[in-house]
Amino acid sequence: MAEDRHPAAPGETAEVLCYGPFTLDLQQRLLRRGENVHVLTPKECQLLTTFIRHVGHVLTRKYLMKVVWDTEEVDDTRTLEVHVHWLRRKLEADVSRPALLHTVRGVGYVLRPLPANQGDGSSRQASVSNSTS
Repeated sequence: MAEDRHPAAPGETAEVLCYGPFTLDLQQRLLRRGENVHVLTPKECQLLTTFIRHVGHVLTRKYLMKVVWDTEEVDDTRTLEVHVHWLRRKLEADVSRPALLHTVRGVGYVLRPLPANQGDGSSRQASVSNSTS
């Protein structure tokens, strides 16, 4: 997989979000965990960004549809459910028993804070950094 799909222009700042052992490069839409690298679709990246920026908070389907898909329509949230499933395949050790991205039945989803003994060994849950390429 090419790591330089969308390189930052000289002097441009690339925003990176961190969640435990995961790093999310917002410009390149790359999700990394150690040596594993996943290229995210634009909607997957926007959805994961929303979850990381709201770790520990239950996000309603209505809120997610508005923020990610810019729609007030929540009659059919199948597209949201499919995107959550795709993210779980990239985040979870066992997709059938999600430990990170939980469904809150009848409400929405929550990205759980990581226990202190998981992740990168620090107590950092989610953070944002700007790096210059």
